[in-house]
Amino acid sequence: MRINFKQHTDGTPTFQQRRRAAGFTLVEVTMSIIIAGLVFGGILTGYIQSGKRAEWSGYSLAVQAYGIQQLEQARAALWDVSSETVVNQITNLNLINWTYSGGQWRGYSWTNIDIPYSGANFIRATNYVTVSNVTISASPPVSLHSVRVDTVWRYQNKNQTNTLVNYYAPDQ
Repeated sequence: MRINFKQHTDGTPTFQQRRRAAGFTLVEVTMSIIIAGLVFGGILTGYIQSGKRAEWSGYSLAVQAYGIQQLEQARAALWDVSSETVVNQITNLNLINWTYSGGQWRGYSWTNIDIPYSGANFIRATNYVTVSNVTISASPPVSLHSVRVDTVWRYQNKNQTNTLVNYYAPDQ
């Protein structure tokens, strides 16, 4: 099928055909600006979100390291059941408000976590430590200590928690 357009007798297009082929209409220009705005808005939103996630990751890793310090302190404690006098220093960790209740020792410590960033960039992290005695066997007597560290920190007005649990056997 062939469509014939109105043309002058010499074969040149009419004024209306030239006008349609000459440029964009106002609707086309407006739609292209709206589409470009949406694309750039999406790019900026993604950039801002990736910056926030990178900041959260930095804080989370720093807080995790602080919790691991507490577990390493428990690992370094002496627990000797084979000597003449039984020594258990796991229950003497350097914590604030160290208490014994219901078969568990509980205490906490805190620090400021600093991340190299502009402005007021420190957050306070608190380690809540719980040490429990876990009996594996009564005969022969076999027991372990479970050390749980809940590190609580605040990010964008919401509490975040990193939890670590480790089991320790007596030194031999």
